[in-house]
Amino acid sequence: MNWTTDDLGDLSGRLALITGANSGLGLESARALSEHGATVVLACRSRRRAEESRDALLPKAKGGLEVLELDLADLTSVAAAAQRLADTWGRLDLLLNNAGVMALPRSLTRDGLERQFGINHLGHFALTLQLLPLMEGRPGARVVTVTSGAHLFGRIAFDDLQGERRYNRWSAYAQSKLANVMFALELQQRLEAAGSGVSSLAAHPGMARTNLQPSSISANGSWIEPIAYRLMAPLFQSASMGALPQLHAAVAASARGGELYGPDQWGGARGYPARGRFAPAAHDDGARRRLWAVSEELTGVGA
Repeated sequence: MNWTTDDLGDLSGRLALITGANSGLGLESARALSEHGATVVLACRSRRRAEESRDALLPKAKGGLEVLELDLADLTSVAAAAQRLADTWGRLDLLLNNAGVMALPRSLTRDGLERQFGINHLGHFALTLQLLPLMEGRPGARVVTVTSGAHLFGRIAFDDLQGERRYNRWSAYAQSKLANVMFALELQQRLEAAGSGVSSLAAHPGMARTNLQPSSISANGSWIEPIAYRLMAPLFQSASMGALPQLHAAVAASARGGELYGPDQWGGARGYPARGRFAPAAHDDGARRRLWAVSEELTGVGA
């Protein structure tokens, strides 16, 4: 059977935090969860855009909608957001690490980290570790880290993580997306070893129509990519369909920690949620532990 938002069930009493919830997959996830009774925290860099999105969702929401300022490119902002959530709610049931950037020219975060690796992986790494204490003891608590099919082509360049010696924006993107799934798997392994009831899963949207594509084009000034995207337009599915795998990972009774969910058709490009496959590199225990240690060192969290 095709899993849809109709299968979310009653989420009353559940508290969910979604990064990048003001547009695209994050907005559609916030819409679905709030319409099924969950209180959703829209964690976004721009408070204004988050408030506009919250106001648009309110008429159909059955759960609360809150706004939390969060800049994943600033580790001080990440720590402050985690503290504000702890002070306000003192608990968390669902964390959707959804925000991301794609194929940007090389630039740095506020902390001097390569921006794609810093936002897509390190910002979420730091956020998750600081929020995990709020999730312990919560029935069915789950962390869902959103990756991309590009993780299949990624390589963790441990000798040049920040792209200082060589930089290709698509390779850097694939590296950050591979880091997402390696983090999700390693987190699940560590949670199990600690006897935690929290589960860690990964999800990807396939080819979904979001603001990632126009933002990438705008940032890099490519003349050929707009043509390529126009040619591929019939292959793209809606953001609401693209959000289904992360929603499934977050609440479906059949979803299990340590698994990856993505669309079930056209090699994972589109369709309804189904269990997907990790890149072989993600199963390298030593590389996952090394990435974890480096991430602790770079963020100062968990070390």
